[in-house]
Amino acid sequence: MNPLPVIDISPLYAQDDQAWHVVARRIDAACREWGFFYIKGHPISAERIEHVIGSAQRFFAQPLSEKLKIDITQSQHHRGYGAIATEQLDPDLPSDLKETFDMGLHLPADHPDVLAGKPLRGPNRHPDLPGWQALMEQHYRDMQALALTLLRAMTPALGIERDFFDQRFEQPVSVLRMIHYPPRHTATSEQQQGAGAHTDYGCITLLYQDVAGGLQVRDVRGQWVDAPPIDGTFVVNLGDMMARWSNDQYVSTPHRVISPLGVDRYSMPFFAEPHPDTRVECLPGCTDEHHPPLYPPTTCAEFLLSRFADTYAYRREQDATV
Repeated sequence: MNPLPVIDISPLYAQDDQAWHVVARRIDAACREWGFFYIKGHPISAERIEHVIGSAQRFFAQPLSEKLKIDITQSQHHRGYGAIATEQLDPDLPSDLKETFDMGLHLPADHPDVLAGKPLRGPNRHPDLPGWQALMEQHYRDMQALALTLLRAMTPALGIERDFFDQRFEQPVSVLRMIHYPPRHTATSEQQQGAGAHTDYGCITLLYQDVAGGLQVRDVRGQWVDAPPIDGTFVVNLGDMMARWSNDQYVSTPHRVISPLGVDRYSMPFFAEPHPDTRVECLPGCTDEHHPPLYPPTTCAEFLLSRFADTYAYRREQDATV
């Protein structure tokens, strides 16, 4: 039996304030106990998901030489294709058995942030596939809107105004990622996992996963619990940035992906992150004389870049040359 909560968020889109607060309390409880939950009743259609995942499958099926035309290691702002073993989420294990495509908020080359060379800012690097760019840019916008709907529901329990996150997510550095996990038998060793145990870096993650399964969450006892795919849902989890904001009242939970046997796995996480200059520090309602702030203040960009350097060898090399 799956112990993770499944929350119908459709009342978040209705006019009934009482029902809205009931859902908000359920989300708050899940954030404190698990840091993981499923959502249903969201506005992202099954047809959209099928279209996006189908496009991702066609992209990953291309020859490596074609995918490397948008090689992420040649990007200054972390956009494009990441080949197998580009990432190492668990430093004690081999690099991950997966390939990826990353995109973010598209800022043209003449945008002031891009001209200023600000990190994580720039144009997207899309493959040359019919309809891909329009589809992915629209899906990015829709996922950002869904993430903000969830973040607003967290504000009452955190003691902040309902528009707190709306203000901080103007021109965000959120990332939409496509992931292909090859079957387990293609691993270079028995220790190589699809994605090693890790916590997410940012605010919240919304994950679509296909029917292959393989996602596991570590509970408070340290046991690994399966988070199986449930039709029509996203898995939502909190990241380290939200843990810092909430002073660990909200849990950033370790999770991993065990590559499936005999089949390919496709997933699509959306990492919701604020504007890069956003100050991330303990919220006033999350600290008192018995619970001092656990983390020093930082900014979104500073924190994300420090975590990227731990995960991506190419980022460490780029940083060393700056």
